[in-house]
Amino acid sequence: MVDASSLDVFKESGDWRKYFGFSTDHKVIGIQYLVTSFFFYLLGGFMAMVIRAELATPETNVVEPDVYNGLFTIHATVMIFLWIIPASAGFGNYLIPLLIGARDMAFPRLNAISFWIIPVGGALLLSSYLIPSGPAQSGWWAYPPLSTSATDFINGQLLWIISVIVLGTSSILAAINFIVTIWSMRAEGMDLFRMPIFVWNTLVTSAITLLSAPVLVGALILLTFDLSAGTSFFNPTGGGNPVVYQHLFWFYSHPAVYIMILPAMGIISEVLPTFARKPLFGYRVIALSTVAIAVLGFTVWAHHMFTSGTPGWLRMFFMFTSMIIAIPTGIKVFNWLATLWGGKILLNTAMLFAMGFVGMFVIGGVTGIMLASVPVNIHVSNTYFVVAHLHYVLFGGSVFGLYAGMYYWFPKMTGRLMNETLGQIHFWTSFIGFNLCFFPMHQLGLLGMPRRVAIYDPQFTLVNLIVSTGGFLLGISTLPFIFNAVLSWVRGRPAGANPWNGYSLEWTVPSPPPVENFVKLPVVTSGPYEYGREDKAKEQTLNEDESR
Repeated sequence: MVDASSLDVFKESGDWRKYFGFSTDHKVIGIQYLVTSFFFYLLGGFMAMVIRAELATPETNVVEPDVYNGLFTIHATVMIFLWIIPASAGFGNYLIPLLIGARDMAFPRLNAISFWIIPVGGALLLSSYLIPSGPAQSGWWAYPPLSTSATDFINGQLLWIISVIVLGTSSILAAINFIVTIWSMRAEGMDLFRMPIFVWNTLVTSAITLLSAPVLVGALILLTFDLSAGTSFFNPTGGGNPVVYQHLFWFYSHPAVYIMILPAMGIISEVLPTFARKPLFGYRVIALSTVAIAVLGFTVWAHHMFTSGTPGWLRMFFMFTSMIIAIPTGIKVFNWLATLWGGKILLNTAMLFAMGFVGMFVIGGVTGIMLASVPVNIHVSNTYFVVAHLHYVLFGGSVFGLYAGMYYWFPKMTGRLMNETLGQIHFWTSFIGFNLCFFPMHQLGLLGMPRRVAIYDPQFTLVNLIVSTGGFLLGISTLPFIFNAVLSWVRGRPAGANPWNGYSLEWTVPSPPPVENFVKLPVVTSGPYEYGREDKAKEQTLNEDESR
């Protein structure tokens, strides 16, 4: 039996107005994260299309070079700090309590604060377009002395620094909340090796954030003093060392690659077994490989600095560690392929994006091994080869993974199924546009075309035109997704509690879940990949009977 207050909980779960207020419900906060970060993704994507319009021809005929410099700086900052990282946190917020059998996050108010910091940081960043000097033009890495050369009291670079510090603070608060929630609020019987892989990856991602983000914040505070107070921490004219800033920046920013990719890997590890109709192959190995990636991720940062006067012996060390980290990453890829092998694969949109993730991430991984090699790295440093590698990891990887998660958990979040026809159009336009845009960049880089310039040698015109065409197609590909998401949320087919016959705990509660998730907290007797669908169906039926 369920009392009247419990029925009110189910009724409240459909009130759309809660998404515009200060809610402490982890599911509301998760959707707030996802919708807000997607808005910034559209904004960053628009900037990318302007960049590609400029690069379609060798001359400057769309924007001036200083405007171009601001565009690629803000584009990269938005995509990293306002799209991929917050969207990953959005999935974590929505799913972690459901996946571990908890009613909410450990610190609900802190959880809400960590979200509301995001739009504040985004507004600070974009406000740089409203001041006379315009936005920062030093790239998302903000190397001095370029980043300390502004003379205005309020300038775009200062606003960039403050906004990234604010966004970094949000990440730190969210990481603390995830760690405490996962460590102390798991359902009875759920030990570490009964947690879904997405929970493992969120836990490890939060640990990386907690160890690395304060280093970036500290470096940016010192950079602020150099910019505004006349100090010389990184200013060579006053005795400072700009290479020290590079070490501090990349100590965060290479682990940040794993902050962005590990949640997507966790999503893939949930999607593939469900639609291959097989348990995840090598669950413990995948979980431990995530820990290995986190540990090794703190030993590779200086491969970004092979052309910064790094001593030869240090180059060899970082080349070795940068290649070794491919081993735990490769383990994941082989285990995903083994999961697919012999499965009864359902090629719906979520599965297509998951499989696309695997293929695109492998290409990004192979080029990453190439960049770990000192001679290759020096040859292609600051060329479009690096741009191609970055996007195969963070778009073909992270963004494809986020899309897979959106299609997979959309029925759980809204209670409705997305339209498969529109979903397939979205996938194929994204897949074709992405590869058309970024694969030819490898050739541009090997031939020596430098990145971050608006004017280039006319010999690269044809390839750049192809790249820009792919970029426009990739931008257009978001339209069927937006239409699909809005239409399906309003008029989509009812999904039921478990439309995919999923294995983990979130599929045992109604869609969308009630405010406190579980009428009675579950007791876990086996891992999500350890038992058959018959047992899962029985567990789901029992939970639904209790709800009634």
